[in-house]
Amino acid sequence: MSKILAVFGATGQQGGSVINYVLDDPVLSQKYKIRAITRDVNSEKAKQLKEKVEVVEGDVLNRASLEIALTGANTVFAMTTPSFGPDGLGIEYNSGKTIADVAVEKGAEYIIFSTLPPVKEISGGKYTKITPFDAKAKAEQYIRGLPIKSAFYLPGYFMENFHLQSLFTPQEASDGTWVLARHVSPKTQFPLIDAVGDTGKFVGAILAETDRYEGNTFCAATALYSLEEIVAIMSKATGKTVVYKQIPLEEFKKSLSFMVGMVDFYVEGFSYMEEFGYCGPDSKDLVAWAVANARGRLSTFEEYLEAHPLQLI
Repeated sequence: MSKILAVFGATGQQGGSVINYVLDDPVLSQKYKIRAITRDVNSEKAKQLKEKVEVVEGDVLNRASLEIALTGANTVFAMTTPSFGPDGLGIEYNSGKTIADVAVEKGAEYIIFSTLPPVKEISGGKYTKITPFDAKAKAEQYIRGLPIKSAFYLPGYFMENFHLQSLFTPQEASDGTWVLARHVSPKTQFPLIDAVGDTGKFVGAILAETDRYEGNTFCAATALYSLEEIVAIMSKATGKTVVYKQIPLEEFKKSLSFMVGMVDFYVEGFSYMEEFGYCGPDSKDLVAWAVANARGRLSTFEEYLEAHPLQLI
């Protein structure tokens, strides 16, 4: 009999990827019956999901809805939404804690949590404004102490960000070139992942061999790319001249003036990656292990841009 796999963030990039991967995998599709959890069961994406899987309402701010959504679930893929307010860390941590607590109460046997690195800890307290990372890391540590088996999916930098957020798109300069400007070294490395295409390949590995990967963390990315490598790949993909420009910190801060309440998050985030590495000092080895253990071939950045052209106009 199939086990119920409850998937949070079902209409989003990560949860949606997990659902599609399981449905398309001949082994996992027999092993698991998917229950998609979303806050709005009447959204267009939720309606489309209903054609393929069970869709139920679940809101972390409504514990009763979670108790219903997780009843009978054997395995849970859990993720939390960042909060950037004054108590952002506490709010997001409590979201993760609530999901995990209800999962345990309802008798779930395994939880796969979408986590991020503990930046404050790795940096020795130097960087304290990257609260979504620390919130997820705190929730991870809480889950590790619960009477439930667990494993962790730690996604790298989404390739989708280069399309979805203007901050990450090169800007045209007066000389006709396109410039990606930051205050950090061009050698700074980003672990890139096609979140929609490849999240399921990492989580799917855990779902296929839950005992093997219990307690493990997948620092999930196809590879580490330096900023100078990223712009070179963009140039080749677009046929435009894309360059990286390292600018003074204050100039970078001014360029973020439209990101109200999030300037420190981005400034510290890039500085942290330059100094410590996304997953910490062992990022290269951690990403290599995750790639070797993924269930399926991963998309390179070149392949991603070929499938999803970057429009520089």
